[in-house]
Amino acid sequence: MNKQDYKIHVIGAGVSGLIAAKVLEDHGYYPIILEATDRVGGRVKTDLIEDYQLDHGFQVLLTAYPAAQKYLNLDALELQKFLPGTTIFNSGKKQTIGDPLRNLSLLFPTLFSSIGTFSDKLKILKLNRLLKKTTLDEIFSKTEKTTYQYLVDFGFSSEMISQFFTPFFSGIFLESQLETSSRMFEFVYKMFGEGFAALPKAGIEAIPMQLKANLKETNFRFDTKVTAVKDGKIFLDDTTELESHFTVIATAPSKLVANLKNQDTQWKSCDTLYFETDKNLIEKPLIGLVADKDALINNIFYHTSIASKSSGAKELVSVTIVKNHDLSEDALRIRIQQELQDYCGITSCKFIKHYHIPQALPKLNELQNEMLPSETRLTTGIFLAGDMQLNGSLNAAMIAGERAALGIIETLTNSI
Repeated sequence: MNKQDYKIHVIGAGVSGLIAAKVLEDHGYYPIILEATDRVGGRVKTDLIEDYQLDHGFQVLLTAYPAAQKYLNLDALELQKFLPGTTIFNSGKKQTIGDPLRNLSLLFPTLFSSIGTFSDKLKILKLNRLLKKTTLDEIFSKTEKTTYQYLVDFGFSSEMISQFFTPFFSGIFLESQLETSSRMFEFVYKMFGEGFAALPKAGIEAIPMQLKANLKETNFRFDTKVTAVKDGKIFLDDTTELESHFTVIATAPSKLVANLKNQDTQWKSCDTLYFETDKNLIEKPLIGLVADKDALINNIFYHTSIASKSSGAKELVSVTIVKNHDLSEDALRIRIQQELQDYCGITSCKFIKHYHIPQALPKLNELQNEMLPSETRLTTGIFLAGDMQLNGSLNAAMIAGERAALGIIETLTNSI
């Protein structure tokens, strides 16, 4: 059989599925992507509302991700870089801290801020040096502990942990207790230190759109919902049955494969609300953290502090909530507008859009950064991709997609 005659289906047009299709194409196969929604991206999407670019949840690309450097044309994305620091709102005060070795404008604000002790600042330099010379393989082979315990063991003061590390990494890990594995903390911290946090000029969806544009022989079937997968067959919700030599599941597999029902992926959720406001109170491209423990707001970002393809008439600010709450949509909006005023001094803001994201990041233990292609194989013809195979990151999504595709290629090569 010719390579292009194999029916290889990829379920899910998120970043992982798109990478799987790219690797299959590069080896001469013509994959078919089945996607339940109307476009690519999965959890990485951007809407245009009132001329503002609204990402589905506040997301950034870390330019140091090895898989991003391999599979993305970073220059073509016109990345808008954040400064390596943060503005912290705490007890009615606003202070900026950052890495003055990478941006000199952060030197005096960091030296004179009351966030953390002088000893804390020395420990940050020590942590930077330590992780600079630690490889990713070494990070992911260390014994896991919680990020909170890691910071305590490293010797950071409780004030530094509560005022900086907790709000900053809660926004990344989407949980407020820093229960996430220390492997993930070291990995993300290293990536921040070796590159930049950035957003494409057209919004986060520019990433999957670029990946889609690179696919020349892949057939896309949008608005196509898969209900079950077996070896050799895919079942759609309109009762259609598709023949499939190999299937890559690049989404949560437990709902699709019968014997995985007891291995359901657990998810972290978050809320992101967008508001139009008159004034940018941070001005520079810095993430704002709300460190007051009673606040529901975790972090804010003025998207108008970086260039975008489309921008509305005023300032655009996003607000991210990671704490659990049982507020209705209206009650949440009212609470957040009040908190923006109380904690950040943002007095006038018009609500634009609320995104509740129930499956924002997978909850995982035993986090990994790599896997063998053979480890993605579930059955004779079913292979698993998606960041839930490794760790919750764009980097992991890309690696898992690549490995699943290579798993199929290895299987076909060995069968000849």
